[in-house]
Amino acid sequence: MLEGVSNMERSEWSASLYLKFEEERSKPAIDLANRLRKLSPLNIVDVGCGPGNSTAILHSFFPNAQLLGVDHSMSMIESARNQHPHLSFNFCDAREISGEYDLIFANASLQWLPCHHTLIPFLMEKLSSNGVLAVQMPNNTNEPLYCVIDKMIKNSKWGFKHTEIEINETLQPQEYIEILMKCASQFEVWESIYYQCMPSHQSLIEWVRATKLRPYLNALKDDYKLQFENELLEQIIPLYSPIKSPTQDYKILFGFKRLFFIATK
Repeated sequence: MLEGVSNMERSEWSASLYLKFEEERSKPAIDLANRLRKLSPLNIVDVGCGPGNSTAILHSFFPNAQLLGVDHSMSMIESARNQHPHLSFNFCDAREISGEYDLIFANASLQWLPCHHTLIPFLMEKLSSNGVLAVQMPNNTNEPLYCVIDKMIKNSKWGFKHTEIEINETLQPQEYIEILMKCASQFEVWESIYYQCMPSHQSLIEWVRATKLRPYLNALKDDYKLQFENELLEQIIPLYSPIKSPTQDYKILFGFKRLFFIATK
């Protein structure tokens, strides 16, 4: 069932799919930036900037700062450059950033990178004196949709265990606290749940198609992508009861937990 694709093809993103829920995906980035209002960073790097929505948010908060968005997906960088021509974007892996920054911002990106026990200290080393690392990652493993996905990808019939699939994982809060205790002078860690009224059960599939499902769908042959999505849809429908208001059509309530931390060098 698996498609013979290279790692580069497998890692590519669809900016248009990602931006389908741009407003919802931007809320955590806005909330994280709000926590940084008292800062006056002169230079900022947005790690894993995607199509540039988080970089644009940072520009609105810190219009006078030198700002750079970096991402390891060329399609995302091209989309960011097209949508935000007044901002700077470069193709770059998080572990390859050079220079020194007053603020390193990582919005829903670090979960795609391995070895956070070395990655977080590396990013902290790239900060200037009293610089800040601000991170937001999904931490939604207990949400029914994600539980079903995790169960399905472990089913041997899809063949995922026989191929290399990108990491998409967030550690537990205590693990980040233990990491930050060794490399930050001060830090705060918190979680927030964003409840979203989605228009249908199918929209839940659309939400994860651009993120959580992306590496798995990319690994499947075309004939099996739709089969995988249909089976997923069939399994989640009983888990999400529609809600109805007097003035709106039926909606599906989707909870998305996010893990945040802000650390000072």
